[in-house]
Amino acid sequence: MTEPNFDHRPRLNTLDVVVVPGVVYALAGEREPELVWRNDVGGLTFRLGERFLKWNPVSTGIDLERELVRLRWLSARHPAPKPIDYGVDGDAQWMLTEALPGVLAVGDRWRARRPEAIRAIATGLRAIHAVPIHDFPGEWAAEAWVGRQPSSLGTRPPIEKPVLIHGDACAPNTLISEEGLWTGNVDFGDLGVGDRWADLAIASMSLDWNFGEGHHQEFFDTYGIEPDEERIRYYRALWDLES
Repeated sequence: MTEPNFDHRPRLNTLDVVVVPGVVYALAGEREPELVWRNDVGGLTFRLGERFLKWNPVSTGIDLERELVRLRWLSARHPAPKPIDYGVDGDAQWMLTEALPGVLAVGDRWRARRPEAIRAIATGLRAIHAVPIHDFPGEWAAEAWVGRQPSSLGTRPPIEKPVLIHGDACAPNTLISEEGLWTGNVDFGDLGVGDRWADLAIASMSLDWNFGEGHHQEFFDTYGIEPDEERIRYYRALWDLES
């Protein structure tokens, strides 16, 4: 873990009206930080040339150190960000990674090119679900929301074949090229092993938020599976309960 010498006084990025933490400027050097994502709980992601910097207040509940160790395992097996550095910035954590090709598969451009975006999302999930899991650390599976079994939801549907689970399969976590092809995935703090429907249920739900309603069947057809309503209901309820 590196603790850089930086000015803690935040500066204002007038383009996005967001306070940019001093550590971002310290790690950017001569490059101008570009805000590329801001989540609902205050986490920020910046592009620094050929690198990305994630910054999250501890209060968000997002543990970047947890994601760091998972990316070290995953980035050799799947197109995922390769970690470069990690540190603590007062009451926040930050993680620096290498950039992957592509952009987030959301926004006006990809709403206008919805079939390509949905194909990329489904392709990325198929690739994640195909990663061998024989050496996946068992304790990580228990830490992810997909591994929990709250009694309030009743009996979990049986898992036909355990696979590697992204854990946050919402549309913005898919990367897509200018040509409309899947290039990788991001945000792996809840990487786990379990039922593929834990990802498929959340990915299809997120299509409503990002592309409008009515595209679930298109997603399942592209992935190559028939909707399983029992598992979809269960994992969406588990997501709501645990996230």
